[in-house]
Amino acid sequence: MTLNILTLILFTTVAISVMAFNNQKTMNKMMFIPYKVKHNSDYMRVFSHVLIHADYGHLLFNMISLYYLGNGLLNFHGGLVSEFGVFGGQFHFLMLYILGGLFATLIPYGRNQDNPNYRSLGASGAVSAVIFAAIIWHPSIKLNLMFIPIDIPAYIFGPLYLLYEFYQDKRGNTGIAHDAHIGGAVFGIVYVLIINIDKGIEFINYIF
Repeated sequence: MTLNILTLILFTTVAISVMAFNNQKTMNKMMFIPYKVKHNSDYMRVFSHVLIHADYGHLLFNMISLYYLGNGLLNFHGGLVSEFGVFGGQFHFLMLYILGGLFATLIPYGRNQDNPNYRSLGASGAVSAVIFAAIIWHPSIKLNLMFIPIDIPAYIFGPLYLLYEFYQDKRGNTGIAHDAHIGGAVFGIVYVLIINIDKGIEFINYIF
């Protein structure tokens, strides 16, 4: 693992998450609570929640997904570093991750800004942005769900993932912020199209 922006994000997130596991006050202070964002102007919560997780399983799943898909997006042949150089590629990755995490809060905020009981945490929205950016950038890569070792082409995995998230979001009461996953995924797609529209064209051409 080279020392780059991905490594920094991974180490920072793991360190802060572990610290929060042992400090409930820190956990509560960093959670995304739309009610407090709106009524207390506690805006840092829209960013800080990305750095904490519910438990070690939650943290492990997000960080493994981020490492493998993020590394592919950054460093695979033709990835961000190849396209924009070391500085430019890592800058775009950082913007994708930060803004993806921010964008992922928009739907939950709209739905829960007057609900004092809603709270969420974790990097899943930001990670979804990275995953879908990687899918558009490298549609031919093979992906699989953890513990289900069946490789699925990225261009098939992406739509299946979104259909699952839409279904679970509509079903409700899952204890998971599926709307944040959807928001992050959409941002990941849009970000790639903004920085390199040709990748969108190549993605469509690859499918058809």
